[in-house]
Amino acid sequence: MAAGLLTRDRIVAPPGWSRWLIPPAALSVHLAIGQVYAYSVFKPPLESALGITGTQSALPFQLGIVMLGLSAAVFGTRVERNGPRWAMLVSLICFCGGFLVAAAGVAAGQFWLVVLGYGGLGGIGLGIGYISPVSTLIKWFPDRPGMATGIAIMGFGGGALIASPWSSQMLETFGKDTAGIAQTFAVHGVVYAAFMTLGVLLVRVPPDDWAPASAPPRAAHRRTMITTADVSANDAIRTPQFWLLWVVLCFNVTAGIGILEKASPMIQDFFRDTPAPITAAAAAGFVALLSLSNMIGRFVWSSTSDIVGRKTIYRLYLGAGALLYLVIALTTNGSKLLFVVCTVLILSFYGAGFATIPAYLKDLFGTYQVGAIHGRLLTAWSVAGVLGPLIVNRIADNQEAAGESGPDLYTTSFFIMIALLAAGFVANELVRPVHTRHHRTLEEAR
Repeated sequence: MAAGLLTRDRIVAPPGWSRWLIPPAALSVHLAIGQVYAYSVFKPPLESALGITGTQSALPFQLGIVMLGLSAAVFGTRVERNGPRWAMLVSLICFCGGFLVAAAGVAAGQFWLVVLGYGGLGGIGLGIGYISPVSTLIKWFPDRPGMATGIAIMGFGGGALIASPWSSQMLETFGKDTAGIAQTFAVHGVVYAAFMTLGVLLVRVPPDDWAPASAPPRAAHRRTMITTADVSANDAIRTPQFWLLWVVLCFNVTAGIGILEKASPMIQDFFRDTPAPITAAAAAGFVALLSLSNMIGRFVWSSTSDIVGRKTIYRLYLGAGALLYLVIALTTNGSKLLFVVCTVLILSFYGAGFATIPAYLKDLFGTYQVGAIHGRLLTAWSVAGVLGPLIVNRIADNQEAAGESGPDLYTTSFFIMIALLAAGFVANELVRPVHTRHHRTLEEAR
């Protein structure tokens, strides 16, 4: 149970508190836990040092995403009850502790400890940390929910922009053997703990009677507000709207995470047999570029959704994403520029899907338990975290065993992603306002 300085009533903002201090608090957590998007930098060293396959080296990342969704679903209601400071501290302990356990695992040559530490314990920190500021941000910014969640959640997408070159440099400095990888993991755990502490100390919740002076433009209100009623988390999961959005999020994430988890080896494989192959350093830069796109897309596209509406913006994410995958599949390794442009746009839609979904949930289910509803929806991320890397890695391993190389390792995966995005597009089209029987009265929602 939360106590003392961690309880919600101890972090109610005093009069005059600026709501613009809340996004930086959220960013301090999301920039740290967003390191998970740079995990692909560790894949080749782990495979070489521990003698494991590409499929096996993906297990810590896959378990981390599974635990992210499960912990967000299980602890979502408790995060709403105990408040964001409690949640951010628990996230800090689990996420940074996971790095230390992983470091011990690598040093001992025990890969299962890496999976358990980085993926299991660290994944719990990912889930609780990810949802910790979302409900608070929506309550501080009811007039601009897409922008507010976009600012914070872009930190999760941008975490790898810092972590990718930082991790690569540490591996070069400490070495890519078991001792060097262990040291790199340990430094990550200590540094991220210090950084996340800033968010724990800064975060506040608004008073119950607080409201912003500004209001959304009337046109934007008409476009984005599907309903102004409140729906509980238990009632939300009984609606078709929840499960349609679950499919939308799952398939959009699957399509992006398959590239992101294998970004560094993928671009090297794709252009290995060309006159100008991709070096390891250039591949790390590619990972950073994808992270930048992931980050910027979360803010730009999510903020745009406040103007054009959530359903319209998801048509872009899913429809254009499918077309971009088709372009890559048809042009193969004919152009590095085209490959990079297409993957950058796909990752911008991938990140934007995460940033826009809390506002979509607010539009459908209100603010009453939107954090808990968001946590349960993130189980879609758990499924996608296994599905995306499994599709890409398993098909690539099988193709390589069959003697294939270059783009042929991934073409089949890309066509599968096109089909999944098309299915997500249909699910988004089927979303309608929530039936009034699920609405709660104002008294019930208090």
